[in-house]
Formats: sequence, C-alpha cells, structure tokens
Amino acid sequence: EPLRLAASSKSRVTRSEAPRATRMRVEVLRTLPHDTDAFTQGLFIHRGRLFESTGLVGKSSLREVDLDTGRVLRKVDIPAPHFGEGITLAGDSIFMLTWQTGAVFRYALEDFRLIETYEIEGEGWGITFDGERLIMSDGSAYLEFRDPKDFSSLGRKEIRLDGHPVDRINELEYIDGKVYANRWKTDDILIIDPERGVVEALVDASGLLTGVARFRADVLNGIAYDEDGDRLFITGKLWPKLYEIRIVPRSLEPSKENL
Repeated sequence: EPLRLAASSKSRVTRSEAPRATRMRVEVLRTLPHDTDAFTQGLFIHRGRLFESTGLVGKSSLREVDLDTGRVLRKVDIPAPHFGEGITLAGDSIFMLTWQTGAVFRYALEDFRLIETYEIEGEGWGITFDGERLIMSDGSAYLEFRDPKDFSSLGRKEIRLDGHPVDRINELEYIDGKVYANRWKTDDILIIDPERGVVEALVDASGLLTGVARFRADVLNGIAYDEDGDRLFITGKLWPKLYEIRIVPRSLEPSKENL
C-alpha cells in the first residue's frame, strides 16, 4: 500500500524544529528486464502499460514498453538538438520535457502524434500530474506547478529535507497525494508533501545493482506507480532491470524470500 504519513500541523517551522524525514528503504518483490540502451528520464504506467522517455541528444525517445519483457512496442524519436527528459500523462496527453532547449512536447497517448509544443525558460527534469496540475522539477530545490491546458506557471514551492533545501530533484511520480522523486546522483527516493514543501520520507534504494551491472549502468532514475494493480516500479539509466518494490521502514530486516 502506498506510504501514508501524517502531515505536521505547523505550516512554518525553523530548521531546529523542522520535522525529520522518516528513514525508509526499498524491498524488491520481483525483477523484470529493462533495455540497457535506454537512458531513462521518465516512467509511468497507464492501465498496466509502461511508458518511458529516454535522453541523450540523437538518442532521445518516447516509447511504450512491454512491462513483462522489456520489449519496445512503439516509439517516437526526439530529434536533435533536444535531450529528452521526464514524461507524465494528463488526460489523453503525454507531456514530455527536454533538458536545456526549453521545449515541452505534448503527444497523444493513442498514437504518439505530436499535438503541441510549448516553450519554457530554464531546464526540464521531471514531471508528474496530480489530477489538476502538472508538477515539474528543474534540478533545483523547487517544484513548479503548471496548467495542463497551456503549460502556464501556477507557482513554485521550495522543497526541504530535515529543514534544509534539497536540490537535484529529478524524475517525479504522484502517488496518493505525495510526490515521489529521484534525487540525481543519489540512490535516494524522496517522498514529498508538495503542499507543505517537506520531504516526509527518505527512501534508501541502494544496492539494487551489483558487479558488472553497476559498473556499466548510470544513476537510479524512474519511478512508476500502477494504480490499478497497486504496484510500484523503479529503474535507472541504462539499467538491465526494472524492479517491482515496496517501501518499508529501515528497521525491518530484508525478507529472506528475496535474498
């Protein structure tokens, strides 16, 4: 079940009073194949179907992937000079960010047809949808809210971990009122209350890759929640596996069944 943590009644706290994020970790339930050529930037599941965006100039793409086999079912390439970034679904539209070219692409879910292109200032990193607003990251400690009708800005919120701004917020997934976020160059997943701007839980996702696989792969990036099946998946850039996980307290010992 998605993690539910009680919100603090205080809207403003000093750093000394700031609530400390609960320390959690991931437990792997099963592993699935993942394309080792996919420089994963965005991930979501819709009605049991996995959608992924990949980065790098000249290699960026939007794709639908078979969840069980990792096989690419359909794909649209993103032309240079764009570097593909995060994706999310809002209604029947897939919004896709680009890193430094300021372009936001809106595609039709049904056939990946390009519907519209928006222009923004600054960088695009991760994006998700809370049912009303798009929420995006730009590598800073801020989340920005945007209108899915025209991608206009609806405001920003600084995110704090244990009272301190937490930067490098990357790929995002909205689950049960919280934003789950990768933090670039770490094995951490942040569980954020987007209204208060507080990291409620810090999830350790280290140790998933070992040996040669870890040497060849890039960073942890990609969180997808299957609402229909109540399943949570994570992967990384150039990772050989997609992991179905659950999030548990750090104090619990790893399950012997999964060792």
